[in-house]
Amino acid sequence: MGVEIRVEGLTKSFGRQTIWQDVSLTVPAGEISVLLGPSGTGKSVFLKSLVGLLKPDRGHIWIGDRDLPKLRESKLYETRKLFGVLFQDGALFGSMNLFDNVAFPLREHTRKTESAVKRIVMEKLELVGLIGAEKKLPGEISGGMKKRAGLARALVLDPEILLVDEPDSGLDPVRTALLNQTMVDLNAEIGATFLIVTHDINTARTVPDNIGLLFLRKLVMFGPREMLLSSEEPVVRQFLNARTVGPIGMSEEKDLSELEAEAKLGHDPGKLPPIPPQLMTSDGRIRAGQHAPGAWCAAHGVTPPPSSFVDDLGRNWVQEWPRYVASMAPGGGPALRGPGGYFPGSPPTERPEAGAGH
Repeated sequence: MGVEIRVEGLTKSFGRQTIWQDVSLTVPAGEISVLLGPSGTGKSVFLKSLVGLLKPDRGHIWIGDRDLPKLRESKLYETRKLFGVLFQDGALFGSMNLFDNVAFPLREHTRKTESAVKRIVMEKLELVGLIGAEKKLPGEISGGMKKRAGLARALVLDPEILLVDEPDSGLDPVRTALLNQTMVDLNAEIGATFLIVTHDINTARTVPDNIGLLFLRKLVMFGPREMLLSSEEPVVRQFLNARTVGPIGMSEEKDLSELEAEAKLGHDPGKLPPIPPQLMTSDGRIRAGQHAPGAWCAAHGVTPPPSSFVDDLGRNWVQEWPRYVASMAPGGGPALRGPGGYFPGSPPTERPEAGAGH
C-alpha cells in the first residue's frame, strides 16, 4: 500500500535563481496525482527533491514520520528504497539486456538468490507487457518499450511511492494512451502512491485522482481532478485547456503589455470544456483511491461544465456510477461495458505483444 507524501514550505534555488518557493501539498496515499506546469518551472527538480537527490533550501518533506531533508545519509538511503522512479528517457544501461536492467536494483540492494531475482524480474516484465523481450538490448527496442522497461525496473523493489517523470516524452498518442492504461492498472494492482510529471493534457484530464500546477515559482493549485478541471483560475484554465489567452506566454509569463492588450481586445477565454470520465482499469476494477464521478463538484456546490462525465456512448456516469459499483460487487450483475472495454476510457482489450514495437 502506498504512503502519503506531505510537503511543507519547500523552497529550492540554484544560486540566485529561485526555482520554486513555499510549496506545500499533500499527495494522498495510494492515489494517482499529476504535476503540471510550463517548461522550466522546476517539475523535475521537485521530483528529485522528493527522493532526496537534491536538497531544498528550506522546508519539509514528510514520508510517514521521516523528514527527508533532515535525515542522515544512512536513513536517507533506507527511505529511498520506498521510492521507484521512472526517468524521462527510461535511463536504461545500454550494454545490458532488459532482464539485467530490471534485475539491477535487486542485485545492488538485496541478497536474493538468482532464482528469486529471475522470478521477480519476470513478474515485473509481465506486469508491463514485456515478456519475450527480456533478452533484447535497449538499442533494439522502441521508445515505448524502453519506457515500459524503465517502469518494470522502478517496480522491482515493490516501492510504496512511484515517481514518473514525463512518461509521454517522445511517445506518439497511441503509445502514450497504452502507457497511461498500464499505470492505471498498476496502481490498482500494487496500491502505490503515484506522482506523475507530464505535459500531456489528455493524461492530466483523464488519468489522475489529483492535479497540481506549478507556475511562476509557486504551486498555483493542488487538489482533486474535478477541482482543477472546473476551476476559473486563469493559469489553471489556460494550461488545462491548451489556450493561448491567459498569463502563460512563450516565456514563462507574458509581460504586462501583452496581458493589457488581451484585456483591451476583450479576448474571451472560452467556456470550460466538459470534464471527461476518468480512465478505468482494463478489467473494470474500481481503484482504492478512485472517487465517484461528480462527487467533488456535488460536495462543494460546483456545477460542472455541460456534458461532463458523459462517455462516447452518451452515458452519464454520475447517473450510471451506482449501478456500475453494484455490478462490480461480488454477485453483482454484468458490468457496463462499451465496445472497446470497460467504462469509461475504452482501454485496449488486450495488452500489446512485447515485440509489437510499442
